[in-house]
Amino acid sequence: MRYKTLTLGTLLIMIFTNQLAAQNPNLGSAAAQFLKIPVGARSAALGGAMTGMSNDATALFWNPAGIVQDHAQSLHFSKVSWMTYFNLSAIGYTFNLKDVGTFGFHALGMGMEKMEITTELQPEGTGQFFDSQDMVMGVSFARKLTDRFSMGFTTKYVHQRIWNETASGVAFDVGTHYNIDFLNTAIAMSMRNFGGDLQFEGPDLLIVHDDNDLFPNRLLQASKETEKYPLPLSFQFGLASDLIHSSSVIARLGIDAVHLNDDNEQIRVGLETIFVQRFFIRGGYQINNEVDTGSLGVGLQQKIDNMIFKLDYAYVLHEYLEDNRFLSISLLF
Repeated sequence: MRYKTLTLGTLLIMIFTNQLAAQNPNLGSAAAQFLKIPVGARSAALGGAMTGMSNDATALFWNPAGIVQDHAQSLHFSKVSWMTYFNLSAIGYTFNLKDVGTFGFHALGMGMEKMEITTELQPEGTGQFFDSQDMVMGVSFARKLTDRFSMGFTTKYVHQRIWNETASGVAFDVGTHYNIDFLNTAIAMSMRNFGGDLQFEGPDLLIVHDDNDLFPNRLLQASKETEKYPLPLSFQFGLASDLIHSSSVIARLGIDAVHLNDDNEQIRVGLETIFVQRFFIRGGYQINNEVDTGSLGVGLQQKIDNMIFKLDYAYVLHEYLEDNRFLSISLLF
């Protein structure tokens, strides 16, 4: 039965690969694009192939079912300078209540420094400045339904601000994680960012309008209505297996098939090699992604009493914009 399950998963990815040539007609049509940025240096180095690979607090951002692990608590913090102008920071925390389940909390914020406003009449600047800020905060719960199968859920609040205009909403994630003995394989699925549309509102949209042609100058207060945009909904199916598993070397391969509502279907592949349970070398690649090409990363793990300390670094290549460097710290205790 386990071999049939693995074969079915592989077949689904093969069928999905044949659909990559089809272009999504809704390219770039979703709001809150910051939700698609990979969280964690390990995740970035593995090309986002994390549905079946996430097994600590970073699972809060990828697949909430992955937070169900043997450790009692986990903490993650990461930071990245995104495309030069933006700074992104993320934090996640999980704690296991044994028979009850595992709870988790996460927060992510991305902002930019203030920039002077220019207009057609004042191209050198108006003396006013604007900035932007994106934020998401969420709470998760996951539980093992059997000794091999777990399921998790996340409820999160999404908020965006550009100058004085804001948009906010509530979104949900759901994920599953199933383990089999063959090659220590994990079969996982996740749906992320399911929620209503976002629409910007704010004082800069207020205007004065004259709608009377017979009696002009009868001014009315009015407001411009902005267009609504959906959240970047994603469906991911992932496999993760040990290609090598010995006392000194472990090489684990992750493959994700990804369907996005505002981008082309993608296949994400990541390989992580662990030496003597301490040193990590990682690489990743995304098929049918015209922006993110490849990624590399390294990591260090050190056990101190009952705590495991992890330091990870990743370098992500971009086709058109500046490459990104990720740094993150994780604690398991």
